Amino acid sequence: MDENQVKQILEKQVLTVAKAVEDKLDEEITALDRLDLDDLEALRERRLQQMKKMAERRSRWISLGHGEYTEISEKDFFAAVKASDRVVCHFYRENWPCKVMDKHLAILAKQHIETRFLKIHAEKSPFLTEKLRIVVLPTLALVKNAKVEDYVVGFNELGGTDEFSTEELEERLGKAQVIFFEGEASTNPLKSSTTKRSVRQSETSHSSDSD
Repeated sequence: MDENQVKQILEKQVLTVAKAVEDKLDEEITALDRLDLDDLEALRERRLQQMKKMAERRSRWISLGHGEYTEISEKDFFAAVKASDRVVCHFYRENWPCKVMDKHLAILAKQHIETRFLKIHAEKSPFLTEKLRIVVLPTLALVKNAKVEDYVVGFNELGGTDEFSTEELEERLGKAQVIFFEGEASTNPLKSSTTKRSVRQSETSHSSDSD
């Protein structure tokens, strides 16, 4: 195939794509032209209601402490996970790996106001760490609707190093659907082998190596 033939094929493909785009725009313009004033008013009203509802949700989230990465005590854990539909809770102690996790979670807390980001000192919370089978630190307990649905244990799922990016952690949380994530992960929910645990009743042990 010579250069002219290749050029002709490419030009034909470009024209085909351009025609498809043009047809799509024509369809949208035609649909808009068919809307009367009542239709436009209905669309406007629906949009206003959606914006109002979202504003109310954001206000409620902020009142619950969303948007900030905060430390709570063991006794406040159950109230926190009952109040918020989505919670990421970091069980930590004073070491370098946990400080690395802190840095990323503080960023994500501000970016994902729909989720509450918490931290609990594991060594000061023996009842909770035993109940949720927390062994390795850091461990993130990913809670949805008052149930621990998944865990991020150490850095194994984040490249096995403390040099992972905030985006990598964000994608992992997105796969667990504990945050609203518009990336690839949002359409490919993680099929975790971790057994779901009620916050009130842990049924199976979480096996991992001690820190």
